[in-house]
Amino acid sequence: MAPGGGICKDLIESRIAFADYDMATSSAELRGSPLRKASGLAGNPGPTSTNDVHELLECPVCINLMYPPIYQCPNGHTVCSFCKARVHNSCPTCRNELGNIRCLALEKVAESLELPCRYQIWGCQDIFPYYSKLKHEKNCRYRPYSCPYAGAECSVTGDIPYLVMHLKNDHKVDMHDGCTFNHRYVKSNPHEVENATWMLTVFNCFGRQFCLHFEAFHIGMAPVYMAFLRFMGDEDEARQFSYSLEVGGNGRKFIWQGVPRSIRDSHRKVRDSQDGLIIQRNLALFFSGGDRQELKLKIAGRIWKEQ
Repeated sequence: MAPGGGICKDLIESRIAFADYDMATSSAELRGSPLRKASGLAGNPGPTSTNDVHELLECPVCINLMYPPIYQCPNGHTVCSFCKARVHNSCPTCRNELGNIRCLALEKVAESLELPCRYQIWGCQDIFPYYSKLKHEKNCRYRPYSCPYAGAECSVTGDIPYLVMHLKNDHKVDMHDGCTFNHRYVKSNPHEVENATWMLTVFNCFGRQFCLHFEAFHIGMAPVYMAFLRFMGDEDEARQFSYSLEVGGNGRKFIWQGVPRSIRDSHRKVRDSQDGLIIQRNLALFFSGGDRQELKLKIAGRIWKEQ
């Protein structure tokens, strides 16, 4: 065991012994808890000490569960590897130098635990071994979505119904019922808009929601406009739908067809992948007609469900 490992082991066993004594009368209640421990911890089977061990596994700095490597100071106080750097190698509890002492006993204890997904309140009912929980949560289908509004950075998260109301009430995004649409974008000085993004409309179609985006940016040195659709749901659901975008003028027409991207992908990621209708500025001004000094771009679209 690494230096100081005995201190950590003694601390854990003393805490567990105290918890077993103090919580003996409530063991039946703890058995029904979603936080469960496999038998064999310190030779004492049963779930009575699980909550106490769970507290031991919480980093005192970030309050998140700790994963290997778990570090400890010479006095046995622990901290996660991420926060070890944040506290400049100084124990947040006693201020002693942390060094590189691993708390191997606590890491071993964690292997015996089974925990619910952190998104249990959103509907995930699965239970995972301690070291598998983090990997699952990164891709849990019940994890909340980030606000898909592209006009400004927004930190709001939630489920789809909540985000729809958030877009409508807080971002004043237009809501439209139907699977076909026509949108006209007019800009008097298009040469002044080099990099910009707009979230034009949210469409309610087939009982699901789709976000129409329009962006001005550069591919290399060429100024372009791009329109694309994002689906308010997961990627596997998004693949059930297709959409088309059409732009034209002066007797010409340009059509693009694709699959809407999930809002799990940020609008910037979709834009950078160029997964949408892309029109060079010169062509867009040609479609606009006139003296090509004013942008008058009409985008028509349709959404349908694949069989």
